[in-house]
Amino acid sequence: MECKDSKCPIHGHVKTRGMQFDGIVVSDKAKRTVIVKVDYTKYIYKYERYLRKRSRIPAHNPECINAKTGDTVTIGETRRLSKTKSFAVIGMAK
Repeated sequence: MECKDSKCPIHGHVKTRGMQFDGIVVSDKAKRTVIVKVDYTKYIYKYERYLRKRSRIPAHNPECINAKTGDTVTIGETRRLSKTKSFAVIGMAK
């Protein structure tokens, strides 16, 4: 099934470059947009410990992938797609 979405990184004219993350979709309420929660760790040199952090990243959700809340997805960095979106869903994570 081919989608007609021009912002789709697979079938459209948008290329992915830069960072890629695996995360969990926490919201799919907006049209063609999902909010992906990414967990990561940051090293604190002073205390020689790691700090657990999380980020909520808005990403474009193409019609061909159509991720829903609770899905684990891979997102990739793209050019600026809107005021808040600079990532697109590439596929479902394993």
